[in-house]
Amino acid sequence: MIIRKATSADAEIIIDFQQKMAWETEHMKLVPEIILKGVNAVFNDSAHGQYWIAEDQGKIVASLLITYEWSDWRNCNVWWFQSVYVLPEFRRKGVFSTLYRFIKDEADRNGAGGLRLYVETNNAKAQCTYEALGMQSLHYKMYEWMKE
Repeated sequence: MIIRKATSADAEIIIDFQQKMAWETEHMKLVPEIILKGVNAVFNDSAHGQYWIAEDQGKIVASLLITYEWSDWRNCNVWWFQSVYVLPEFRRKGVFSTLYRFIKDEADRNGAGGLRLYVETNNAKAQCTYEALGMQSLHYKMYEWMKE
């Protein structure tokens, strides 16, 4: 398996993955024009984050977005996993674990203070995966306000 930084040439597959993930996790249909602009915004301005993909025998099988949160407590960025998607036929085969270890090494080399992610409260399989990788469930709850 090859892990690499995504390029704008990968935008179409990333958009497809995001649409599949939104439907699978929240039964939400993303507006194609908005997701297209959102994904391309990352490629046009790395301050928004960076996409990473996993390839297996030349086929893109997973993608994720890393975004940054400034931590004044640590005087460094904390990297957030966002928009994680693994093709169903490649799940439970170590794809995310491989991505995670690669990103963890990248974060460490780049001075990040740590890694974070959020997960649906009923996604027990993903939670087990994250815990097996050494991540801990914290005492925080997440709240949001989002425009429709």
